[in-house]
Parts: sequence; structure tokens; C-alpha cells
Amino acid sequence: MHKLLSGNNGENVLLFGNEAIARGAIEAGLAFAATYPGTPSSELSLNFFQMSHESDLYFEYSTNEKVALEVTAAAANSGLRSMCVMKHVGLNVAADALMTLAYVGVKAGLVILSADDPFMFSSQNEQDNRYYGKLAGLPVLEPSSVGEAKEMTKAAFELSEQLGEPVILRTTTRINHSTAEVVLGDIKKPDTKGNFVKDPFNYVTVPAISRKLHARLLDNLDKAAEISEKSEFNKIDGNGKWAVICNGVSYAYVTDAIKDLGVADRVKVLRIGFSNPMPENLVKGFLADAEKALIVEEGEPYMEEAVKALAQEAGLTLEIKGKDSKLFSRLFEFDPAMVRNNIGDFFGVEYTKQAQVDESDLPEIPQRPPNLCAGCSHRATFYAVKKASAGLDTINPTDIGCYTLGFLPPLSMGDFLICMGSSVGTSCGFSQAIDQKVISCIGDSTFFHSGIPGLVNAVFNNHDFTLLILENGTTAMTGHQPHPGVDMEALSLDGFGRVSIEEVVKAIGVKHVAVIKPYRLAKSIEAIKEAINYKGISVIIAKELCTLYANSLKMPRGKSFMVSDKCKNHRNCLNELGCPAFFIKDGRPAINASQCSGCAVCAQICPEKAIVPVK
Repeated sequence: MHKLLSGNNGENVLLFGNEAIARGAIEAGLAFAATYPGTPSSELSLNFFQMSHESDLYFEYSTNEKVALEVTAAAANSGLRSMCVMKHVGLNVAADALMTLAYVGVKAGLVILSADDPFMFSSQNEQDNRYYGKLAGLPVLEPSSVGEAKEMTKAAFELSEQLGEPVILRTTTRINHSTAEVVLGDIKKPDTKGNFVKDPFNYVTVPAISRKLHARLLDNLDKAAEISEKSEFNKIDGNGKWAVICNGVSYAYVTDAIKDLGVADRVKVLRIGFSNPMPENLVKGFLADAEKALIVEEGEPYMEEAVKALAQEAGLTLEIKGKDSKLFSRLFEFDPAMVRNNIGDFFGVEYTKQAQVDESDLPEIPQRPPNLCAGCSHRATFYAVKKASAGLDTINPTDIGCYTLGFLPPLSMGDFLICMGSSVGTSCGFSQAIDQKVISCIGDSTFFHSGIPGLVNAVFNNHDFTLLILENGTTAMTGHQPHPGVDMEALSLDGFGRVSIEEVVKAIGVKHVAVIKPYRLAKSIEAIKEAINYKGISVIIAKELCTLYANSLKMPRGKSFMVSDKCKNHRNCLNELGCPAFFIKDGRPAINASQCSGCAVCAQICPEKAIVPVK
């Protein structure tokens, strides 16, 4: 049995943050969940996926986040407790549905997990999704620890049903990806079959109905404000004259800093866990007798703006600081030392900063930049494109996935990137605006997510570019989750359909479509040349399983290769491919046999044919 489906009430277990959230949802009676995978939320979805095969939970990997929210909105309005999971930029995709769903509301609890990514460990930006709660008029809850994440998830379902509105559970990487002891509770048996009661004059958002629903939303927001004032997730520690207001993981840093500085008797802390609506009266009362206040929050000055406005309303004139060139930045993650130093400096605490560890006698740590895996078929595809387009003035819009790493030397395939699916849309613009040949790429999962509309646009408007769809049979970057084109039978799972990318592309109206096997370089280069020379939209589908995914499926692996004595040290293998299985030994290229996947791409480009299978 899955570990999150077992365990007794009161038992202490060690859980990953995303596991704790999943357990909290199960304890709350979760019946229906949907997602599009995105780090740092991916493991939460994985646990739901696994549990769905051992329980009554329905779970799906949806085509994109907007679809996932629409799917769960329907389930919640049919009476099923539901959860929609995504990373922060996923909420951008789902925002169209989110804004109007707030008007419509829900009948059963709907929790929207938005995992923000300060420092952009695996993201294209570090936006602060608390503003989505403010924009949509929805409650926002923010846990400060792994254990609280579980309890707050349960509370979010209750709050959602109390208000009849979706609730945003906003986490950050440090919560999702930390491990801590968690106290288990009882698992509530879910209602797994709902009933939708027709009510078109509350559910069909034409203007006349939406005007009424907007008023309803504002009434619910007032109710949420009353709940926020009394919420257990907004709490005060201490009773000093120095005030600190914080949220999320910053609360842990603040707690440690106050202890380290020895000022517990002089500082009081307001931890905001229910951050939209802000508990206005609680904040005003907290500041009333304070000498000065410091706002500690990662990301944007969301609380700082609200706190300063509330202080002005209350006629308070104390100094309030947060984001400042001498204090906290809007960039990146916080850390305990930063928070301790800024608290000490702001309140004028005399303390000795911890000395940096002397590392002068340690050797420099070798850099390990991100790289496509050894044997990755994307490397072969990019090499083939460069050879096929040699001598041409090209531009290469790229997209979000493992293949984004192709922008790095020596492949250098990637010139422009905004968001999921943007490779196709921007290619339309580039093809009209410039004379360079446009050759763009997109992964299979990303194509299904948001690449199809751009390709429809390209066909309709008769744009001229070549699109490479890199079909590696999985959503590789986030951990090998399925997408609509995956062969689920290979995972021993039935009951799923399968969508052919080639058939979709042809159905859209693309006239020049070719499928290549990128490890076969000569044929791939020839096919890509033909596509580049075609006037209009041409599509190349590079079809080869992700090498790591193939390993996980226990598929046969090719023989490892070695560099023989025929090598003349031209280093084409290193300088044109950059495969991490290569290294320099005694001044010459060599191959790490344990890393080599046997793709044989390097053997095909060696001028002396010096790269041969290991005997």
C-alpha cells in the first residue's frame, strides 16, 4: 500500500513537503485531482497518480493547467472535493478560468495549489502568486512548515466549502522540497460520485448573470476577511515593542534570528498564514504600540504595501520597512543569515556576525553546468539541424523543456524563449518580421500543452518557418510524467487513449511533415534540409525515447562506445556534440563507458571512424 494511504492517527512520520500536502488532501477526503506537472509541485502530482491506482481517488495529468482547473471546477461543482496542482507560471495559463470561476464559486471544496519558485531553480521567472488571490478575490493560505502544509491543506478544503469559493494554497520551493516530521490524522472517506444540479442563472457567465455573481464574490470576500481576522494561521508571538511581520518559510528564519540575537523579550512577531484577505484589524492592533516594524517576505512587497496602507488608515507614524536596498531584496530566496543580519541592523541590535569559514586552502569545486544527458536524442537533432542549415542565416526560437539546454555551447540552438508554447507563436512573428530562416523547436508535452494553437495560426496565416517537434515519449524535464502522446501500455496501465502528433499536425493542415529518427544522422540531415527549403510551414517530428525514460522501462540499451587508437584528436566529438560521457584523458578524448548510452551519434561524426563499440 502507498505510504500516504496508511498510518494511524497520531503517528509521527517523516514526509517530503509535497508528500505532506498530498496526505493532507487525502485526510480531507479528496476525491478528484488534476495537474499539469511543474517543479516544485511535481512530486505532489506523482503521489496522487500513484495513490489513484490503489484507492478511489480520481487523478489525471491534464493537457495544460487551464484544462486541469476546468476539469476540477466541474468536479467541485458536482459535489466532489477536488484539487488542482501547478507551479506558479501554470496559474498564468489557468488565469482565464480562474478569474471567472471565482464568480461562479464551488459546491464542494476546491483547493488550487500554486507552487512559487523563488530563485528560479527550475522556472523562467519568480512571480509572486499572492497577487492572483488579490486579483481574483480568492482566499490565499501560506504554510510556514512541512507539518503545517498538511494541516493547512485540510483547512483549505473546509474554508473553500464555508465560502463556496476556490482557495489558493500558495507554497514555495523551500516548503515543497523540505523534509520534516509530520503527525498523521485520520483519512476521511471521500464522496466519489457527484451530482450536478442545473442552475444556469448562476453558472452561465453571460454579462447579466456575471454582474450579480461579482457582487456575490465581493460578499464572500467580506466573509473571508472576517475569517482571516480570527484564523489560527494568523498568529502573534511575543509582546515587545519591535514588530516583525512575516509569512511562509520566512517565519522559521525570523524565529531562529530572534533567538540567535537574544532579543525575544523585545520583539513580537505576526505570522500571516491567511494572506488574502489580510487581517486588517489584527495588523492595526499589532502595530498600535510598536516603535518600528520590519516586513520579512520573499518575493514582492505584497504584505508591506498592505501594512503601510493599514498603518496610515490607523493614523500610525511608526517606521515600517521591508524591501529596501539596505534590507530585503525582491530577488531570489532568503536564508537564515540574511534574515538575522537584517533584523539586527534594522533594530540596532549589537551582535557579532558569524565569521565566514576559511576556504582558502580548499581546491576550487569543479563546475557542473546543466547539460543534456549522455545519449539524449535532442543533441542529435540539434546537431542535424546545424548541419542541415549550415551557411544559412537562421534564428532558432526554443521552448520550455529539457531541450531548452540546447541553447548552451557547443550546440547553441536557442535564440528566443518566453513561455510554454511560445516557440511556435514567436516563429510566426519572426517569419514575417525578418528575412532570416526561422527554425524552431518544441517538445511533445509542450506541443500538447500550448503549441497547437500557434501551429493553427501559422497554417491559417501562411507563415514560413520550420518547426521541430521533439517527441521523446514523456514529459522528461519534470520527472517522466505522461502526456496525451505517451504509450501508457508501456507503463502497464490501461484505460488511456493516445494522440498521434503526426496525425494532429497533418489534420491542422501542415502539408510538409516528416518523421525522423535523430540517431540516424545522415537521413535526419537530409529530411531537415528538405523541410528548410520548403516554402511555408514545414514540420519535422524527431521521434526517439528519452534515454533515461527508456532505461526506466528496462528497454534494451546499445553497446557502449570507446575511442580507439585511430583517433587523430580532431575533437569533433567534444566540440560539436558536448556529450557528458566524454572526457579528456592523456590529452585525448575518451568515453566513460558507464555513462555512454550507445546512441552512436559521436561515431557517425568522427572523421577517422575512431569511435567504435566496446568489445
